[in-house]
Amino acid sequence: MYGTCLEQQLKSIGIFLSAASGQRYIIEFLEVGGILTLLEILGLNQLKEEDKRESIKLLQLVARSGRKFKEIICESYGVRSIAEFFATCKSEETQEQVQILLDALGHGNPKYQNQVYKGLIALLKCTSPKAQQLSLQTLRTIQTIVGDAHPSIVDSVLSVLRSLHLEVQYEAIQLIKDLMAYDVRPALLKGLVALLKPSRQETAKMQARILEEAGTLHLMESLPAYIQQAAAAKAIGILAQDSRDVAEELVFLRVVHGLMCAMGNKDHTNCQRQASITLEHFVKMFIVVENQTRSAMGEKLFELFMQDATNLYLNMDAVQAVILATNIVNIPEYILAQAKMDIPERNSAAEDDQEQPSQDRELLL
Repeated sequence: MYGTCLEQQLKSIGIFLSAASGQRYIIEFLEVGGILTLLEILGLNQLKEEDKRESIKLLQLVARSGRKFKEIICESYGVRSIAEFFATCKSEETQEQVQILLDALGHGNPKYQNQVYKGLIALLKCTSPKAQQLSLQTLRTIQTIVGDAHPSIVDSVLSVLRSLHLEVQYEAIQLIKDLMAYDVRPALLKGLVALLKPSRQETAKMQARILEEAGTLHLMESLPAYIQQAAAAKAIGILAQDSRDVAEELVFLRVVHGLMCAMGNKDHTNCQRQASITLEHFVKMFIVVENQTRSAMGEKLFELFMQDATNLYLNMDAVQAVILATNIVNIPEYILAQAKMDIPERNSAAEDDQEQPSQDRELLL
């Protein structure tokens, strides 16, 4: 491991392990401590990344040889070693090879699939955007194999929404969509709504840190809390469009209040835009949301909102932004439930006598 030409030596070993009759070579390689050697290579700082990439490729060959070989890798604390290397390696080629290995260890390995699953969740907190993206992609496939969602996935996937990289945010939102079918759904929805209102303490701390950094020019647009706020608004809109039941749950969690607060965030225009687009969807979906929004905004602002929700932030003055940021909209569950019951009644009444007003609608107003 400390000599020269390690990469070439590993490639040479790979020729034997990948041969048509390579099963006996793999067994011999394991008997002399080959797995432990490959895993140790991943943790040696003095070795080049190219050497470590070849080590990963050999581990792939071993993992493809069957369930028992996957278990041997995991029993040798392989998942931890591989995950630690994944979080620190630099080249995308190497990261993609590690993803292939982790994916292989997660399939056909029931004894240790949860270990791989938890390792991928832990990787979401690393600083490499590519590693985060690949971990999210792999998590989506492993999640279906594992079945139950681990509670720790909630905070981990929500924290990824702070990423400046859109491809990472995209994968995070896709994973959140998948997780709507699991027990963590209520916690995820509650967490998304909470992100629409970053705490003053957090934003003040971030602003102070930006101002203290000398020699760099930072804008408020780069605040991680605001990036996360915008991503949460976008994710909520996607979830609401996919499922009316999810949309109703979000309304009960005061999503309308949170979206209007986000629309009033003059420090982050993308947040205003995403929140406005999402709120428009809720307004069109629920008449009770339309009435509450109209009442909170006032007729003039509500008209501007309905005319062009996407660009409302461009046509809004400071006073209107304050109105949105300080709204107190709260739609109790019983009001939305009553509104759902009233819809068929209004429709049947309209067929019998279109001039007869609906008392239930007046109640909602």
